[in-house]
Amino acid sequence: MLAACAAVPAGHPTTQPARAAAEPERASVLLVSIDGFRADYLDLGITPNLARIAATGVRAAWMNPSYPTLTFPNHYTLVTGLRPDRHGIVHNTMHDVALGAFSLGRPEAVGDGRWWGGEPVWVAAENAGLPTATMFWPGSEAAIDGVRPTRWRPFDSSLPAATRVDIVLGWLSEPTATRPRFATLYFDQLDHESHDHGPDSTEAHAAIRELDATIGRLLDGLAARGLDDAVNLVVVSDHGMATVEPGQVVAVEDMVAPRNARLVTAGQSVGFALLPGREAAAQAQLLGRHERYECWRKDALPDRWHYGAHLRVPPIVCQMDEGWDARPRERIANRPSTTTRGSHGFDPALPSMQAIFLARGPAFRKGTRLPAFDNVDVYPLLMALVGLQPAPNDGDADAMAALKPTK
Repeated sequence: MLAACAAVPAGHPTTQPARAAAEPERASVLLVSIDGFRADYLDLGITPNLARIAATGVRAAWMNPSYPTLTFPNHYTLVTGLRPDRHGIVHNTMHDVALGAFSLGRPEAVGDGRWWGGEPVWVAAENAGLPTATMFWPGSEAAIDGVRPTRWRPFDSSLPAATRVDIVLGWLSEPTATRPRFATLYFDQLDHESHDHGPDSTEAHAAIRELDATIGRLLDGLAARGLDDAVNLVVVSDHGMATVEPGQVVAVEDMVAPRNARLVTAGQSVGFALLPGREAAAQAQLLGRHERYECWRKDALPDRWHYGAHLRVPPIVCQMDEGWDARPRERIANRPSTTTRGSHGFDPALPSMQAIFLARGPAFRKGTRLPAFDNVDVYPLLMALVGLQPAPNDGDADAMAALKPTK
């Protein structure tokens, strides 16, 4: 099995600054994300391996995602400590006057470093001469300020979860000179099953069990390689997931006439650009409370969302109520009308959007329990674990004071 894993391409090697010489040995940091893993899944009794991490390390009551509760904005917040409104990944779908259109399905945009503001952990580490490696993470496919991880892989949803783990274990088993000081590992399977079948479906629960077994593979692999005390493991999710019952969708054409506004982002956090000469008509249709959603000017969004200042945020943002989507009528017509689905992107304060935080390793005390905190607080911890000073960020360095690294 090890030979087979070694045969898998390790990613894209990148020329980086010379590594720091004669540096004291420090544990590597492995940041793992299970996309769409809702906080209450940990209490279903079907995640014995995640329970192993909690029993031998740290578990938070939950972690609050940033607004909007979407995949790209929150993953990038975790590694920069900046809220989406500051790092610029304000949605999974965006428009920039200079750069054009951004979406998950546009690799030329995803790989363009000009979209990605702030300084993610791997860029800081590389600039300090420390090797890094990313097994998928939003932002890691781009040269941000001209810097990439030492090793990185373009996202490939077909790569099995077990293979992802084995490749990362191979990286962490390398000699100190090439072993990544900071690495990431990302799983998308649960998010897909939850979207297609609902977060409480048989399919979603099967994905939870399978991914927990994959986490077990990771834990057993670290132990077998003698790496338990050489790796600080942090497991998070980007957001939770809410149930969307059949028929709970609003046509965006019913929200505002297409002659008055252009749709920028659909889904749950819905954005509109006002068309010239039609601003008053668009605002009259959109602004205020509606039966299944509420709309604001970008400068009047709720303060607790810390959202609306960035140029990429559309002029009007509408937030759907929990369990409701907004889609163009054409897409609604092509969508099964009798199938329960799942969605995120709802208000971060909702229990259904709560994410997870677990950690274990030489820097963490066993059996530590933390109250809920915001996901911007993860970045200062990661930087402390790596041994670097954090860049300016929106996190609270004292939020996880109990987790300050001990070595």
